Amino acid sequence: MSQDTKVKTTESSPPAPSKTRKSLPVLDPSGDYYYWWLNTMVFPVMYNLIILVCRACFPDLQHGYLVAWLVLDYTSDLLYLLDIVVRFHTGFLEQGILVVDKGRISSRYVRTCSFLLDLASLMPTDVVYVRLGPHTPTLRLNRFLRAPRLFEAFDRTETRTAYPNAFRIAKLMLYIFVVIHWNSCLYFALSRYLGFGRDTWVYPDPAQPGFERLRRQYLYSFYFSTLILTTVGDTPPPAREEEYFFMVGDFLLAVMGFATIMGSMSSVIYNMNTADAAFYPDHALVKKYMKLQHVNHKLERRVIDWYQHLQINKKITNEVAILQHLPERLRAEVAVSVHLTILSQVQIFQNCEASLLEELVLKLQPQTYSPGEYVCRKGDIGREMYIIREGQLAVVADDGITQYAVLRAGLYFGEISIINIKGNMSGNRRTANIKSIGYSDLFCLSKEDLQEVLSEYPQAQTVMEGKGREILLKMNKLDVNAEAAEIALQEATESRLRGLDQQLDDLQTKFARLLAELESSALKIAYRVERLEWQTQEWPMPEDLAEADDEGEPGEGTSKDEEGRATQEGPPGPE
Repeated sequence: MSQDTKVKTTESSPPAPSKTRKSLPVLDPSGDYYYWWLNTMVFPVMYNLIILVCRACFPDLQHGYLVAWLVLDYTSDLLYLLDIVVRFHTGFLEQGILVVDKGRISSRYVRTCSFLLDLASLMPTDVVYVRLGPHTPTLRLNRFLRAPRLFEAFDRTETRTAYPNAFRIAKLMLYIFVVIHWNSCLYFALSRYLGFGRDTWVYPDPAQPGFERLRRQYLYSFYFSTLILTTVGDTPPPAREEEYFFMVGDFLLAVMGFATIMGSMSSVIYNMNTADAAFYPDHALVKKYMKLQHVNHKLERRVIDWYQHLQINKKITNEVAILQHLPERLRAEVAVSVHLTILSQVQIFQNCEASLLEELVLKLQPQTYSPGEYVCRKGDIGREMYIIREGQLAVVADDGITQYAVLRAGLYFGEISIINIKGNMSGNRRTANIKSIGYSDLFCLSKEDLQEVLSEYPQAQTVMEGKGREILLKMNKLDVNAEAAEIALQEATESRLRGLDQQLDDLQTKFARLLAELESSALKIAYRVERLEWQTQEWPMPEDLAEADDEGEPGEGTSKDEEGRATQEGPPGPE
């Protein structure tokens, strides 16, 4: 019985699930995979743009390497087909969110002009080889329709490369080469159509020694096209109408190309100058100012050396202006990635909240000091602290020669002067002379910026004051008695302030009561005056006034009956 049960159970059990086929992932159009695929598509597109035209105009090139061309042709077609597959798996942004639904991606792609161009570029025009033969590469000219992918790849590379201006120049040179290449191919094709060696303008007769070689044919055509498009001259005059049309078209193309080249180069130079102006301060204005004010030559030399050091070593002094267009959180992340490690080395900032350090990082100001320049002098009022990023600074005596210590990268100074610590014997005055030995890069944090940030973090302010007090105790520069006296004075002041606040509250309460009593008294007086006015109406009227009232026009005044009724009713009471 148990065996039958086992057999039935085995027969009724569902079949094992088959392995699901993994589908291709959706690519992010701003991701690395999509970027590298675009760079891959550069090769088949450039192959068709350059080689296809050359094969169509130079028959020897087509006949001599037919097998290689067929392999390369169908390899590029395969990449074109894969590119369509990639387009069906490339997401798009909708309201800032990447859409990964393949159905929506496909429906969106098939409704675009890019889909039509991609299909047209893959039309099997090669089947006409059966009738015309494989030596007609002009049948594959529809492959040029995939050129937008080349421009898209160039745009992505320009935004990603660290040298965009150099890339723009290289791209411009590539475009010039393609134009001259196409023009040289058309020149050779036109020469073959008109007849080689028929006049001095066309390509010489290949029967002449040296002109039959393929390399010579291409180089001669390329050289001739370069002379025309650069308007250098020294070209044979045209003799036929076709030659005149070709020359006129090339001259017009040369004018447009010259304008394009000049505009592109001007744009590149302008962008480079703008970038330099954004990164480095303009020294021309300072030099002109020093000339006008007759600054001594030694000081002027120091200023020029400082500017030269910034540009040669790529030192940036205006990070805030450079990053000002970034969103606040993104700007904070950039600043944290660059400066947080240095800021966290400062002893008083250790173990502080991460949000506090992020806000302080945005306040750091880079500064560069020249050799022999004083960062601070003894007795100066301390309004900022410094963190050494690069270079060496010396703690020197008043004579500026004797060195007590050398501060190197990662160290800091001046942090006590920007924190109001009670009992600090030096107050907010500098206690040492610090001079730059060579060129030194420092980060400066001002007292105002620190207080602005600490106003939102009172606990962090207490912790920092405690750490600063410990440092002063180790340096024997904390007067405990003065600190206690100052604390007692502060407590007494706070007590007096609380008393004044209480007295002010009492006065406000009394004043409010007086106002209420005054309003009540005013209402009572107004009511009494109104009652007196109604009571005076009951008094008897003098005879002379009564006679005058009787002589008045009818309808004027009120009748005695109405006056009596008004007297009986009395004045209206307060509502």
